[in-house]
Amino acid sequence: MPEAESRPRKAQSHKPLQTMARRHRLLLLLLLFLSSSLLFLSTSLFHPPISPLPTPQTKIYLYNLPPKFTTGVVDKYFLARDLARIGDRRRVNYPGHQHSAEWWLFSDLQRLDRPPTSPVLRVDDPSEADLFFVPFFSSLSLVVNPIRPAGEGGVASIYSDEEMQEELIEWLQGQDYWRRNGGRDHVFVCQDPNALYKVIDRIKKGVLLVSDFGRLREDQGSLVKDVIVPYSHRINSFKGGIGVEKRKSLLFFMGNRYRKEGGKVRDELFQVLENEEDVIIKHGAQSRESRRMATQGMHSSKFCLHPAGDTPSACRLFDAIVSLCVPVIVSDDIELPFEDVLDYRKFSIFVDTKSAVEPGYLPKLLRDIKTQKILEYQQELKAVQRYFEYEDPNGTVNEIWRQVSSKLPLIKLLINRDKRVVQRSSGSDKSCIISG
Repeated sequence: MPEAESRPRKAQSHKPLQTMARRHRLLLLLLLFLSSSLLFLSTSLFHPPISPLPTPQTKIYLYNLPPKFTTGVVDKYFLARDLARIGDRRRVNYPGHQHSAEWWLFSDLQRLDRPPTSPVLRVDDPSEADLFFVPFFSSLSLVVNPIRPAGEGGVASIYSDEEMQEELIEWLQGQDYWRRNGGRDHVFVCQDPNALYKVIDRIKKGVLLVSDFGRLREDQGSLVKDVIVPYSHRINSFKGGIGVEKRKSLLFFMGNRYRKEGGKVRDELFQVLENEEDVIIKHGAQSRESRRMATQGMHSSKFCLHPAGDTPSACRLFDAIVSLCVPVIVSDDIELPFEDVLDYRKFSIFVDTKSAVEPGYLPKLLRDIKTQKILEYQQELKAVQRYFEYEDPNGTVNEIWRQVSSKLPLIKLLINRDKRVVQRSSGSDKSCIISG
């Protein structure tokens, strides 16, 4: 009996100890919480968070080329068409052209009121420059000649784009900064697929601004060192809001039916689509009337077809984007501008060529897309429009300069690498880009 009485007394004697231990633990946790709170407050009050350092502007030098490579090309263009340049002769009236990036970048660097937010800073001293911009109007130079057959007299019979290319290289070879790094830190606009074709092997180390790589070999151009730039849209931007009520047509396309190389798919698409209900597909060349009809068609259609042209890209894609007409891209080898910041799947539909030319495939695919999804596509198109507006102060030009600037670390790496490499064994270059 005494032992039975002692057991409860023994259990009761541990309760105060357990209670005190729990209190100690709670007190310790409270002290830890208060100390960490005080540390956080002191850090926030006396040591404000460090803001990320702003990205320094890339310093770019604009070569003062002889006028024949810039404004002179514009003059020759108008003379070949028996047209006088309209307006103030002190200003360059660059003709409307789908490959006009050369003009917009050149005129941006010449502005006296260049915004401080631009990714590049123009410098007057070439010794301060990171990059050198060569402002030859190479795409416009290509189209000076075709307006009048050779032999009929006039400027077309004496203007030679190939000679201009050769003269440009000759001029560059006389520049110290070209010879210094073999042109690796030079920027060229070659937006037309045939621009600078005769001398491309002599400038391929530089940064090439191109529409695609359709006419370039792997050793001439790559996404690593070059920049894909958008065409200038040739139709008026859509100023209305999103919606499908006034877009009565399912699918629209207007352009040349017959193209070479990858563009042969156009004829096949015409064959399978031209008798489809709610599908408008028309053959049409570049003209003011064609642009008017294309504007009307794109602004009143839900989807706009973008097949490959002679090369994988064409201006129809960018016409569609500014029209809020959802692009349907049928071009297996296409490269697209600004893909480091844009996900084209959010506002475009990609269809492989083999499927697209199957009878009935495209119309069924597009008719099955719900209205809400079309509105989502349109909302995304509206959000990205500025990337494809060369006139927008925060648009295409800034994005191109941003992309060009992003190449600078690689350019510096290759320049330094070239300096220390004495001789490479055949096939030993592992840089994966042009470095020889």
